[in-house]
Amino acid sequence: MTSDNVIETHALAKRYGDVDAVHALSFQIRGPSITGFLGRNGAGKSSTIRMLLGMIKPTAGSGMVLGHRIDDPKQSLLIRRRTAYIGEEKGLYAYMTVEQLVRFTSSFYPDWRPDIEQRLLRMYQLPLRRKVKALSKGMRTKLALLLALSRRPALLILDEPTEGLDPVSIEELLQMLTGIAAEGTTVFFSSHQLAEVERIADSILIIERGRLVLDVSLDHLRENYRRVTAGFPARPPEAEFRLPGVERVRASGRQITVLASRNADAIVERARSLSAVSVEVEPVSLREIFLDAVRTDAPAEAR
Repeated sequence: MTSDNVIETHALAKRYGDVDAVHALSFQIRGPSITGFLGRNGAGKSSTIRMLLGMIKPTAGSGMVLGHRIDDPKQSLLIRRRTAYIGEEKGLYAYMTVEQLVRFTSSFYPDWRPDIEQRLLRMYQLPLRRKVKALSKGMRTKLALLLALSRRPALLILDEPTEGLDPVSIEELLQMLTGIAAEGTTVFFSSHQLAEVERIADSILIIERGRLVLDVSLDHLRENYRRVTAGFPARPPEAEFRLPGVERVRASGRQITVLASRNADAIVERARSLSAVSVEVEPVSLREIFLDAVRTDAPAEAR
């Protein structure tokens, strides 16, 4: 693992019986940064996160988080000491009050930040004397965020962090994630809210059926991904557009639509050389790229 890589995996795999939940997953995340981890339900995101945290053992491959091996029990404990994780279940003690849980959690962390704790208590308007089990889903999410962010972790891993939050709280959370990344924390979060990911992420990973199908920075996506649509006097051959950088070609009547990750100028030139009567070049949204990456007629097998 290089000194700049907060997370690094090599051919990481997890198999449950005869099902490949994660298959040969290799990627690197440098810090501090914000990475959106995307995929459909059942794509393998949760299994990947659990392996990174040492909660389950890989079937094959290897991984390092914050310089520690994820498959070594002692080293995975060191990972969890420096990593804050908020899963879908939140993992809060339901019988405690908000105040009791904050005090209990803070006692484990010498570098706990009371200023962040107080700021989030005010921002989220958490009822200190109410028991956790009596909190709404959104309030439990806010409490889990407070406990995670007040620790000032080196790595923050979030699974659907905006679930249950109202629009104002979502905006506050996105701004906070941007702020803590600027202060040195690496953020790795799974989300189905593509617009939120596109707003704050530096890079994205997309997995489908446990396999990595896209690893790209948002800057590259914005600068290079293009949709080229060309109209012709007669139906053109799709094979003419299988150029470097072309991810997908679709024909409809006398119109060709090309999704390109680079090389848009060459695609336009090819269309004009084939006597195109119209050519349009447009930027591509993360939503369109995601849908194209995971589009398949078969159901996902991973979980």
